[in-house]
Amino acid sequence: MHEVALAQSIVEIVRDQARANHADCVKAVFLRIGALANVEPEALSFGFESAARGTIAEGARLEIERTPGSAFCAGCGSDVQVESRVALCPSCGSGQLLITGGEELRVTELEVS
Repeated sequence: MHEVALAQSIVEIVRDQARANHADCVKAVFLRIGALANVEPEALSFGFESAARGTIAEGARLEIERTPGSAFCAGCGSDVQVESRVALCPSCGSGQLLITGGEELRVTELEVS
């Protein structure tokens, strides 16, 4: 369950950014997670709650925005949305897809006081 390690890294990022911006309390953490990032949002939320205990992020809401996977098809030249890394092109059925998006895991915003 790599989500626990990811949650710990997120808490470190939150702590560092809160400190750099002289925040006393983190109320919410906004994340963007791509469909192809291999991250289970529920497990990440659980890990975040645990990792945040005793830190400035304790009790903070975790707001997760899911983004779709996207790829370029070398077979037909289409830009397509995909749900997995082994998907076939929905336009032509080709397996010649180059993933172009949906792999991200980013802290996009903090709500602080």
